Amino acid sequence: MDVKDFDRYMSPMTRDELMERCRRIRHVALDMDGTIYMGSTLFPYTHRFLSMLTDMGITYSFLTNNPTRSHKDYLAKLDRLGIAATDEQMYTSSLATIDYLRQHLPHVKRLFTLGTPSMQEEFVKAGFELTADDAEDRPDALIVAFDPTLVYSRLCRASWWASKPDIPYIATNPDWVCPTDQPTILVDCGSLCKAVEGASGRKPDVVIGKPNPNMLYCIRDKMGLQSDEIAMAGDRIYTDVATAMNAGSMGVLVLSGETTLQTAIDSTPQPDITALNVMEFALLLEESRK
Repeated sequence: MDVKDFDRYMSPMTRDELMERCRRIRHVALDMDGTIYMGSTLFPYTHRFLSMLTDMGITYSFLTNNPTRSHKDYLAKLDRLGIAATDEQMYTSSLATIDYLRQHLPHVKRLFTLGTPSMQEEFVKAGFELTADDAEDRPDALIVAFDPTLVYSRLCRASWWASKPDIPYIATNPDWVCPTDQPTILVDCGSLCKAVEGASGRKPDVVIGKPNPNMLYCIRDKMGLQSDEIAMAGDRIYTDVATAMNAGSMGVLVLSGETTLQTAIDSTPQPDITALNVMEFALLLEESRK
């Protein structure tokens, strides 16, 4: 089946079950790239989609596995696209990694990171010290992230520290590639971790970001919601939909980004909803409230 022949949505639930689940939604967590925009291009329905959520009294936040920018940078990008958002509405895998370090590895202060200057700044502002590309400058932990500014020597150094089993090794996100509207493949964190694994024989101890449910748990607890009152909408089954399922929330797959219709059809288990785009999901939410 081709996307152009696809109806508005599909779901493994009955119609009545779907409407009841949609009626309970009070907050929508949104993936960004491939969901509300592609690269630097805002989808034409995004503004209307957000307005419909607001009109229905449904709050929303933006979640991204892409750690290349600080949350302030993402807010600035959204502003350039005409979307006003607050600090509280933005949660990146960098922030989630910082939260993990504080909660589970409070002794860790010094980090060797593969990541952009913007991401590194996020860690410095959070009180961490960054180590140099130097065998004598031993870190407390290794952080590997999506890094378009990657320098080969730093990849080698990351592999060296990964070969030391007493140094905690954390990846910010599992994505193999980053969505783009350009004619190229953007090698993401998961692929870099594979390179480190090939060189050092070691996988990350922990992979933060979607599909880890902690990002949704944070929203749930902060807003005083139940898990089934939250929907996670995104263009990837293995991160966005999996996050929702792991958190006990509604998983909404949109076909505006990475995932093809055939992949969605073949998926087991099926997302709660597979829709052409977030606008179709908004129409479903609106319909459930009539």
